[in-house]
Amino acid sequence: MSDTDNKTNDDRNKSAADAEHRTNETKEAGLSKTKDKEITLDPRIFAYRADLAAQKLYGRVNAPRYSAGEKRQVRRAAIALRKHPDAASGLTSEALFGEHLTVYDEAKGWAWVQLSRDNYVGYMPADALTSETLENTHWVRAAGTFLYPVPDIKSPPLLHLSLTAEVTVKSSEGTFSKLAGGGYILTRHLAELSQNQRDYVEVAERLIETPYLWGGRTRIGIDCSGLVQISLKAAGIDAPRDSDMQKTQLGETVEINAALDRLKRGDLIFWRGHVGIMIDGIMMVHANAHHMSTVAEPLPEAASRIARDGGPITAIKRLPSLSA
Repeated sequence: MSDTDNKTNDDRNKSAADAEHRTNETKEAGLSKTKDKEITLDPRIFAYRADLAAQKLYGRVNAPRYSAGEKRQVRRAAIALRKHPDAASGLTSEALFGEHLTVYDEAKGWAWVQLSRDNYVGYMPADALTSETLENTHWVRAAGTFLYPVPDIKSPPLLHLSLTAEVTVKSSEGTFSKLAGGGYILTRHLAELSQNQRDYVEVAERLIETPYLWGGRTRIGIDCSGLVQISLKAAGIDAPRDSDMQKTQLGETVEINAALDRLKRGDLIFWRGHVGIMIDGIMMVHANAHHMSTVAEPLPEAASRIARDGGPITAIKRLPSLSA
């Protein structure tokens, strides 16, 4: 059992449980053959199911039909991404305002989609998307900001946008930027897509006290791997969605020793299904269900607590940008 949730075995690493509960039919659909063996593609990031698969997977998976999909864009502050087309189904992630995605199927008000940012697959309400897509020019660099109907902070806001949401700026008018799709945002809360934060740890620290939310990616609620993904994105580093993927794909491995010394700012600390970011050699910031919040605490204290239920640290990864 992980530190992040006293009722579940882990926080974001759902692949093993998902594999156990997938039907045989769906497993067969996801088989990709090599010369010597068959490989099951991860359904979290490959768009296939028993009755349908993305056209780009033709020849890699077996499906009765394939879809090239349609490009859409998120036009709500944030949309829950779900494993099943059911509002009672739990969140697997969230798509933020301005994100681009591909819709492979639409039925009964639900769209089956794949996000362009991290390739995550799931269901969301079709009416939260628009086919009139725009090329984004800026991203929200503040922890949160408001979209106003007119350039006046006293006007009732239309939406609350979170860190790394993306927008298309048409023009700047004084302290406000006018969006191509309508509405105004404070210019100082935005940055051009080419402008990145220098320190992703500082970004994560700004989200301290954000409530813990399984599948969350905003300052309204966030989970452990969501905190890592959003913080790295603000620094211009693309990261996968879940902690098991992050452990495999991010950074260089650092030796784990009993003293937990020689750690540096920005190191990622992994457990089974959980991840945190080192602030310095001792303190770590992480979103977790033990506190039901994003907190900074001494790594030895967190590691001791997690070890009682979730096991030991499984990996320490160091990203080049903060390894000096």
